Amino acid sequence: MKIKYDKEVDIIYIRLNDLPVQESDEDKAGTILNYAADGSIVTIEILDASKKLPEPSKFKYEVA
Repeated sequence: MKIKYDKEVDIIYIRLNDLPVQESDEDKAGTILNYAADGSIVTIEILDASKKLPEPSKFKYEVA
């Protein structure tokens, strides 16, 4: 998994795997899910991240 915050366009990209994107869907305004051909989620994009998250450039990773 890779997480990237692009400050220039204020978007967080969360890449879950390396499959090619076949379809995109903006289920909720400002959140885009990108799907592979098999229906699995490839990436999640959060638009206007600084308005939705307190510190979009800081990430915390946890394993439970």
